[in-house]
Amino acid sequence: MMVFAWEWLPDSLLSAQGVMVLLLVGYGTALWLFLRSAPKIYTLMASDVEAARWLCEQDLGLERAEVPLHYYYNYEQVLGLTDPLISPHRPGGALPAGFWYQLRRNTQLHLIGGAKPPGQGWVRLVCFDRDCLDWLLLRGQMHALPCKIMQERPLRYLMQSSEGKTLEFMEVARMKRPVRLPSR
Repeated sequence: MMVFAWEWLPDSLLSAQGVMVLLLVGYGTALWLFLRSAPKIYTLMASDVEAARWLCEQDLGLERAEVPLHYYYNYEQVLGLTDPLISPHRPGGALPAGFWYQLRRNTQLHLIGGAKPPGQGWVRLVCFDRDCLDWLLLRGQMHALPCKIMQERPLRYLMQSSEGKTLEFMEVARMKRPVRLPSR
């Protein structure tokens, strides 16, 4: 006696509603797998790009990326940097300022200028993604750099480079929307 695979399935699973549920589960799984493999680009804004570059390359041992991921994944259009009024491209086709570092297979760090200097003679590094700051903190601790966590939420810590500069890492936390009062 031959048993087919669909004979053991309940009848409700083969109904129109059951087929729709199976299609939604398959679609959700495919989307989850796609998004897990999508590239991740962390942007780190520094008040002193050269001091931050020294920390990344010399102290943390990060390798420069051969090809920035944004060339493949439309990074500049997503950030709105293709507008000729705000484009960071210089005449002659020069690349935008900053440095690209390979963190993992599909993850890169883009180091750019633009953070406001803190005023104590430190170098400020600002990031919108906590995962990036956590990764950099762990990397600094692995390389035995002096670190001091100042605040947990949003994350803020100090790290001292091998050349004696103090770098302040700050997470820019998303503000919660204000609660609306009921209208009368």
